Amino acid sequence: MERITEHPILQPQERKAVQFTFDGKPCSALEGEMISSALFANGIKVFSRHKKDSAPQGLFCANGQCAQCSVLADGRGVKSCVTPVREGLKVETLRGEAKLPRIVCAQEFGRVEELPVDALIIGGGPSGLAAAVELGKLGVDTLIVDDKTRFGGKLVLQTHKFFGSVEDCYAGTRGIDIAEKLEGQLKEYPSVKAWTGATCLAVFSDRKVGVLRGEDYVLVRPKAVIHAAGAREKSLAFPGNTLPGVYGAGAFQTLVNRDLVRPAKRLFVVGGGNVGLIAAYHALQAGIRVVGLIEAQAACGGYKVHADKIKRLGVPILARHTIVRAEGREGLEAVVIAEVDEKFKVLPGTQKSFKADTLLIAVGLSSVDEFHAQAQEAGMDSFVCGDAEEIAEASAAMFSGKIAAHKVLKSLGVMAAPVPPFWFERLQVLKSRPGATRPAEAQAQGQRVYPVLHCRQEIPCNPCVSVCPKKAIKLAGESIMDVPRFMGECIGCFKCLLVCPGLAVTLVDRRKDPDHPSVALPFEIGRGLVSKGDRVRLAGCEGEDLGEAEVLDVKDFKADNTLLVIVRPSPEVADRAVSLTLYPAEEGERYSAELAKADDETMVCRCERVSLGEVRRAIRSGVRDLNELKAITRAGMGACGSKTCASVLMSVFRSEGVDLKEVTPLTRRPLFVEAPLGVFSGVKCRSEAEEKARWSGF
Repeated sequence: MERITEHPILQPQERKAVQFTFDGKPCSALEGEMISSALFANGIKVFSRHKKDSAPQGLFCANGQCAQCSVLADGRGVKSCVTPVREGLKVETLRGEAKLPRIVCAQEFGRVEELPVDALIIGGGPSGLAAAVELGKLGVDTLIVDDKTRFGGKLVLQTHKFFGSVEDCYAGTRGIDIAEKLEGQLKEYPSVKAWTGATCLAVFSDRKVGVLRGEDYVLVRPKAVIHAAGAREKSLAFPGNTLPGVYGAGAFQTLVNRDLVRPAKRLFVVGGGNVGLIAAYHALQAGIRVVGLIEAQAACGGYKVHADKIKRLGVPILARHTIVRAEGREGLEAVVIAEVDEKFKVLPGTQKSFKADTLLIAVGLSSVDEFHAQAQEAGMDSFVCGDAEEIAEASAAMFSGKIAAHKVLKSLGVMAAPVPPFWFERLQVLKSRPGATRPAEAQAQGQRVYPVLHCRQEIPCNPCVSVCPKKAIKLAGESIMDVPRFMGECIGCFKCLLVCPGLAVTLVDRRKDPDHPSVALPFEIGRGLVSKGDRVRLAGCEGEDLGEAEVLDVKDFKADNTLLVIVRPSPEVADRAVSLTLYPAEEGERYSAELAKADDETMVCRCERVSLGEVRRAIRSGVRDLNELKAITRAGMGACGSKTCASVLMSVFRSEGVDLKEVTPLTRRPLFVEAPLGVFSGVKCRSEAEEKARWSGF
C-alpha cells in the first residue's frame, strides 16, 4: 500500500476500511475515498486503454474536468477521481473494445426544483468563501456551491504558510488552516446556504443556473452571480505526455496532501512558477525524492524564497531547459530534458535523461471563466473574482472575493457606497509579481542574539514584521513589497522563524559562546530525520554548501508544525547558514537517441489521441478555424470539451507562424461537464448491476 502514514504537517485520520475489486483483484480503500486515490494507494496507475490504439490511460487532472481516469464501476462508466469507493464495488479497466453497460432509466420521475436566491457563488475556493462571508455579514440570501466534498479549493492542498498581509489574508498561516477558518465562518451566517458536491453545469439564457447536486438537478434563479470557479492547469505537448505518471501539480497535491497517498518515488517537475516550486516542496514533505526541476525562462517566475527552499534541500533547478520527451511502456520510466536558447529552441547535444516515475507539468493556469461569459450573454448581474478573473496568489484571491461581494451588495441595493478605492490598490499589491532582488546586507553588529533575514526579493509579505514582540523587524519602506530588515533588540523568541512562509529567517545566538554561536534553522520536512548529536550538511541561501555542523538540539513547535534545528556551524558561516541539505543533486545521463518521430508521438488532444503531426498538417493546408480542425482531426471533440487541449492547439498555430487573430476559437459546449440526460427531467438512471443491488434486499 502506498499510503503516507507520517507527515510533518498532516495527520492521518482514522477511517473505516472498504473492500473493492479492480479487474477481479481484491483491493482496500478508505471510506469516502475517491476510486482514483484508492487505486494509487494499491499501486495501480493504469486505469484504462484508449479505444484508438490501446494506449495506457491514467490520472491526469484529478479534478473531474477530463475523462482520462474513467473506469467501469459496477458496469457503469464513471470518472474515478470524483467517484467515491463503496463496499463491494466492482471496478474494471475501461477498454476500447468494452461494451457500453445497459442502463435502466425508468424510475422516480419528478419535477425539477427551482431555487430563488439573492446571490449565487460558483466556486468554494478562497475567493468564493471570502465573498460568501462578506455577503453573510449583511444577511444576504446567498448560495455557494462547489463540486468537491469540502470547501477551500486549492487551499485544502496547501501545507505551506501563505504570503501577503496578516491583516488582509492570514499571511503566515498554512493554506489548510485558512480553508478551515473560512469554512468555519460560513456557519456564523444563517443567510448563507453552502452546498458541497454540487456541480454547476451551465448558466442559461433565461437567467437560471443549472446545478447538479449529487443525483438531484436544481435550477437556481439568482439576482446576482459571483464566478469564483478558479483555474485549470495548462497542458504541454511533448512525446509521451499522456503516459500514466505524467500529470499536473494540482493532481499530485490532491493525491499527496488531500488523500495522503504517495504516488511517486522519484519525481521531476516542469515549470518554475510558484505552483511547480511549491509542489516540489510538498513532495519532499511526503518523503518523495525530487530529481530536478526545469524552467524554460532564464530564471524561475515564482517567488525566490520558494526556489531557494528546495535548492537548499538538494533539488537542482535548471533554467533555460525544456522537456524533450517522457519515456516508458505502461507508465513513466524516464524524462529527457535539454537546454534551449533565448528563442526556446533545443540546443543539439544537450539532452540528458533522468530516471523518474512521475512528471509534474506546472506551466501555468487558465481561468475557468465559462460561467461568467454565459451569464454576461444572458444579461445577468455577473461578477468574477479570484483566479477566474486573473491568475494570482490565494492571498489576492481572498481580497478579490471581498471586492466582488461588495459589488453584489451595491447591485442588490443593500449597500449604496462604492468599493473603497484603497481596496483596489491593496489588491494590486497582493497580485504583484516578484520585484527586484536586493543584495545581502551586513548583519547586526554587537548583538548577542539576532535574526538573519534571508528574504531579499520584493514580494508582498509581512508576517515577520507583524509578530515581532519588540517591533525590531521593519519593512525597508512603506510598502508591503519592501524587504524586511532587523533594526532593534532581539529576545530570541523564535516567532519570526516560525511564521516565515519562506523559511527564510534564522536566529544566531552568541549568548553562551560569543566565538562559537549556535544557529536555529526552521525545518518542516519530517520528524525523526534529524536528532541531537547528528552531523548534518548546511546550505546557504541559494543552496551553496557550507560544510558540516553538529546538531545541538531539535525543538518541536507542534502548534506551528515546525521544527527548529539548532546547530553549531563554523563561526564564519553562522550568518549564512539557512537550511540542511538532504540530498546530493543529480546530474542525469547523456541522451543521444533519435528524436525525429517526435511530431507523431506527441499527443495534442489526449481525449481523442490526435497527434501534433496531424494538427500541423491541417494548419499547413490552410485551416484557421478550430471548429474545422475539430471536424477534420477530432481534436477538441473528446470528453473534456477541449479544456486541456484548447491552449495547446493555439500554441501549435503560433509555432506555425499563424497570427492568432486569424484563428476562430472553438465553440464552447452548452454544459461545463458531462451529465446524465435523465437528471434534466428528474429521471434516475442506473446500471443493471446497480438496479439489481438496489432490489436485492427485498
